[in-house]
Amino acid sequence: MTEPLLKVENLCQHFKISRSFTVKAVNGVSFEIYPGETYGLVGESGSGKTTVGRSIIRLYDPTDGEITFNYMKISGDLNNKTRRMLRKNMQMIFQDPMSSLNPRKKIGDIIGEGLDIYQLYSNRKERNQIIGDILKKVGLSPAHAERYPQQFSGGQRQRVGIARALVMNPKLIIADECISALDVSIQAQVVNLMKDIQDETHCAYLFIAHDLSMVKYISDRIGVLHKGYLVETGSTKEIFSNPAHPYTQSLLSAVPQPNPAIERNRKLIPYDADKANYENCTLQHLGGTHFVLSFNSLV
Repeated sequence: MTEPLLKVENLCQHFKISRSFTVKAVNGVSFEIYPGETYGLVGESGSGKTTVGRSIIRLYDPTDGEITFNYMKISGDLNNKTRRMLRKNMQMIFQDPMSSLNPRKKIGDIIGEGLDIYQLYSNRKERNQIIGDILKKVGLSPAHAERYPQQFSGGQRQRVGIARALVMNPKLIIADECISALDVSIQAQVVNLMKDIQDETHCAYLFIAHDLSMVKYISDRIGVLHKGYLVETGSTKEIFSNPAHPYTQSLLSAVPQPNPAIERNRKLIPYDADKANYENCTLQHLGGTHFVLSFNSLV
């Protein structure tokens, strides 16, 4: 196996609200992503998924831990060389396709902003050609570059978000619940588009979502987050066929089944999250790529 493209070790992200209160959003999360791989990060709302993604791309300054990307350390203070490498080679697709696009800018200027900053073209004609090609790649017309975000549907706006991330030809794309605001039929189109682009460009994805069926479809490996802790990680097959952690079992039992006969007899596995205490727990190796947080003080 090649060296990991992204290596996250004991990532912690705490937010101090007042002198006496600190929100511990992420606690000691560790995982790796390899070139061309899709790593799915799942968990309920408030589990810390988005915070992990924003900390990795340095929209937040991590409280503790070490992040290595493209053989360079990107945690701690960043010098100009490291910052430029990070911004060029790691991009993010945000959850809300409307609020993440500037309504006062045309689509061509939104997509081309990174090209302008890093001067990745020699003249205006080449710039327009690059933007037109990336729009065609995501299923839009080059003529759409002259329109504004409010002139597009939700699915089209998300395609613009994908195009903005892809135009820099990044090695890693963080997709932060990029399909949750879309209709089910549009979700399938966007995910298939992302898979096709990955096959073509060999980029890696950190796919953050709470839709387990979609995560199962797109991911090579999966990490399960709960209360800011990575409680289980492994290949998609290991997680779905042999979930070891009680929380993972409970989470998978809540997935609806398309077969009415199976759905009628589906049993929910209860899990008392309020009583779960993950402090001082360690990841145990179950074989292969399968790790689970130790069962100390778990319900």
